[in-house]
Amino acid sequence: MSLSEVTARMAKAADQAGRSMDDLSLIAVSKVQPNERVASVLDEGHRIFGENKVQEAAAKWPMFRETYENIELHLIGPLQTNKARQAMHLAQAIHTVDRLKLATTIARLAQELGSCPDLFVQVNTGEEPQKSGILPTEADEFIAEVRELDLPLVGLMCIPPVDEEPSLHFALLAKIAARNGLQGLSMGMSGDFERAIALGATHIRVGSAIFGERDYG
Repeated sequence: MSLSEVTARMAKAADQAGRSMDDLSLIAVSKVQPNERVASVLDEGHRIFGENKVQEAAAKWPMFRETYENIELHLIGPLQTNKARQAMHLAQAIHTVDRLKLATTIARLAQELGSCPDLFVQVNTGEEPQKSGILPTEADEFIAEVRELDLPLVGLMCIPPVDEEPSLHFALLAKIAARNGLQGLSMGMSGDFERAIALGATHIRVGSAIFGERDYG
């Protein structure tokens, strides 16, 4: 697949759901991708990218920003508290707020820096012990705690279990967001983004379908 094919499939899914492409952000997940592949997507005009690790983002994006304007970087991997400051300098959005200690650290840094990226709370919709995220039964309380910190909370994020129908998890995330008055839904990846769009996704995270398979070698 390619960037143009993903965009075309997004547009079709949005049309079928009675939605506008203006309500959708395509995050090109560039983790572990060679710089030349990232540069080729930048050359096509795309400007919204996602990284899992702060260290990799720091090694890559300041350099690209010297050449390309208006890059919007989203951090979509687990964030260690001691990397929060660096993350806030690099990113325009953090999708993985998953514990109160991290939220309070971000709040303290936001006061110090005078700015804060958009934030998403990660919900562990599959209640998988190995995965980060707030449990669905604890999400309402945690969302309230984040809001009390006066942080720019814009939505929720999930990563469904690989062996379950993702639509069930997208629907659950949308339900939690709706009852908490949150508009942002970061959900849907290369294999299921059309189903995510049908269920209200605002941010979809697509890597291999845009860049090709990752080389972890």
